[in-house]
Order: sequence, then C-alpha cells, then structure tokens
Amino acid sequence: MKLTLIITTYNWPESLLLVIESIKHQTIHPDEVIIADDGSNSSTKDLIDDFKKNSELKIIHSWQKDIGFRAARSRNNAILKSTGEYIVLIDGDTILHCDFIKDHIMNAEPGNFVQGKRSLISKKQTNTALIEKKINFSFFSIGLKNRKNSIHSNLLSSIFSNDKNHLRGIKSCNMAFYRKDCLNINGFNNEFEGWGREDSEFVVRLMNSGVKRKNARFNAIQFHLWHNENPRVSLIKNNEILNDAIYNQKNWCKNGINSLEENDS
Repeated sequence: MKLTLIITTYNWPESLLLVIESIKHQTIHPDEVIIADDGSNSSTKDLIDDFKKNSELKIIHSWQKDIGFRAARSRNNAILKSTGEYIVLIDGDTILHCDFIKDHIMNAEPGNFVQGKRSLISKKQTNTALIEKKINFSFFSIGLKNRKNSIHSNLLSSIFSNDKNHLRGIKSCNMAFYRKDCLNINGFNNEFEGWGREDSEFVVRLMNSGVKRKNARFNAIQFHLWHNENPRVSLIKNNEILNDAIYNQKNWCKNGINSLEENDS
C-alpha cells in the first residue's frame, strides 16, 4: 500500500534536519513525506528545498500562516494533500529507528489505528545530537528516559502489542491510520488552537466510528528530542471540546478537513 508520512514542525529546522536524515536511512522509505508546517519562517523552507534537491524522497511542504498554535489545522492541510492509503504521523522532533516505517506497515490492520511509543532524549544528549547531527540511538544510548520504549523486538511486539480502546497514552507524534478512516470522521478538529487534546479528540471520534486502537510495543520506535514544554493556556477550552466529543459520542466534527480548500493557508 502507498504510505504517507506527515511531520509536524514549527521553527526548529535543526531538529527537522535530524528527523529527515533518519527518514533517509529507513529500511523501507515512505512513498511521500509531507511537512505539516504551522507557519515557520524561511529557514525551514530553505532546509526543505535543499532536501528536495538532494534526496530521492518525495517531499511536500504544506505551510500555513503563523497566527498561533494550530497543529490540528496544519495536519488537516497535510492530509488533504496526501495521496497515501495509509498515513503515519510524527513530530518534527522525533528521530526514527531505521525500521520505523517497516514496523508501521507490519502493524497496519484494517479497522484499526496504531498508537506507538517514544523514548525521551535528555537535554544534554539532545544538544549533543543537534551539534553532531546524530541520528543513531538505541537501547544502549546514554541519556534516555523511558528506555524500555527503545527496545526493538518483533517477538516481544507480537506478544505485548494489544488492542485497548482508551485514551491513556494517546500521542499524535507516533500514530498511524488509514486515510479513509480519517476522512470518514472529517479529520482533526480545526477548533483546537493552542497546545493539547486535539489528538485525543480525534481518536475519540475514530473509536466512536468503529475504528479500534492497536498499541504497537517494541516496534515503530522513535527518539524524542528534549525541548521546553508548550504553554498550557488553551487546555481549559480544549478540554471542553474533548469532553463534548466523549459525552455526545461524536464521530464527526463540523470544522475539519472538509472546511479546507487545496493549498489553504
């Protein structure tokens, strides 16, 4: 099947550089890579243009105006531009294990979306990685938190991966789903602005539409670069939108992908 990898980013080209380098070293490449850019300046565009010239990867830059944190809308713009049957979401600060795409393909299953995990890189090791342009991390790397999440084993994955429909641990930095399932619920909710809960609300509607959650363990590994946390000032409003979807068992949002137009910014 054709696979689209979508990367969210905002004004951190040094990190995005490492992420794209880790994509170049995948054992199986995605059919297309779409950068869901939430309004970065020209430095990010220059980086992407340079990669497009010097890489065999098909890279698309999906950019929207910088008028605040709009990750939901940015992802929708990227999904609208995608042509893959299957979509994998990551963030622009997550370095990928070389079998990351291969693992997501192996874990793909109709009627399911896949939630992966991440291992956190310390602040000190993140600074080292950015300076040395390091993309090779493993269970044995120093400065890792959640170290067990860096164990790669197909055997352990087959034993411990499971289906559990709950919201705990939902993170769009390592999530995969069929494009048709996403369109069936109208994608992410554009009403979410500011950090938080847009991924959980998306999953609520997915599960309400009959799509089950599959947790990929010891597979689809990524290493998350350290950064300052985003402000939580929008959580009260965003929690209200999430709770409304839960309480009313919603499987559709009015302001989603169908509210956008091609090349919408």
